[in-house]
Amino acid sequence: MAESSPLSRALDEVRSEIDSFLGGLLAVPPDPRARLYEAMRYAAIGGGKRLRPLLVVASSALFHTARDRALRVGAAVECIHVYSLIHDDLPAMDDDDLRRGKPTLHKAYGEATAILAGDALHALAFEILADDSTHEDPFVRAQLIGELARAAGPSGMAGGQMMDLAAAEQALDLAAVTRLQQLKTGALIGFCLEAGAIMGKSPPERRIGLRGYARDVGLAFQIADDLLDEVGQEVKTGKKVGKDRDKGKATFVTLLGRDRARQQAELLVGQAIDHLKSYGAEADLLRSIARFAVERDH
Repeated sequence: MAESSPLSRALDEVRSEIDSFLGGLLAVPPDPRARLYEAMRYAAIGGGKRLRPLLVVASSALFHTARDRALRVGAAVECIHVYSLIHDDLPAMDDDDLRRGKPTLHKAYGEATAILAGDALHALAFEILADDSTHEDPFVRAQLIGELARAAGPSGMAGGQMMDLAAAEQALDLAAVTRLQQLKTGALIGFCLEAGAIMGKSPPERRIGLRGYARDVGLAFQIADDLLDEVGQEVKTGKKVGKDRDKGKATFVTLLGRDRARQQAELLVGQAIDHLKSYGAEADLLRSIARFAVERDH
């Protein structure tokens, strides 16, 4: 991705805005909770691509939703995403030492504080959505809360992580790996697209294309992650590479091979972009994000 590209600028802008918003929410108090807030800031501020918040902003633009509202929802999604990374990195799960180019939270602050920081970020996400600054309509806020809870829970991300843990003990075929990633990665990406439509009060039938885009981009993004785990450089990815291969876990790459996996990712990107054919230039940012899913090196 060229440094001066519109997507690069959009990511930089959203990254700055999300960091500023979370920085304000997570001001460190002068009491024994200080270490918890410091740990939350360590994990949530100043790292990551912020692709999920950008997806919320991009989808919200299709429905002329105010940017500040979209950013609040994007920050809530990022809180859920970061909480999941904190918990996934714990010794009881993936047992990782490096995340976003620095020691994982439990390495820097200890396991107990890391667990609490993840719990607190999870709660903070719903506190953000419940605030009337996110949307004046309580029914819209309730729908956002319900959909994010579904995307993060046993029918979404948490369920996918459970399947991922089980995958270490059993052989999975392509259909099972696809289902696992649709839950673990795709559900939250799906919410990002759905959120814009919810805030714009778009009827369900107008969301079909966005759901298709989210499904295909989510899978393409995961295939690209699997490829980076195989051939990526730790200095660029900011995390240890070769983990899945070392653990003998089935991935899109181990099941398809590198060339077929890359071809499949490119096919999915094409399908995702095709789902946006009813939109004009206002969806160009979403189209760029889809291409970035497979072109990135981190």
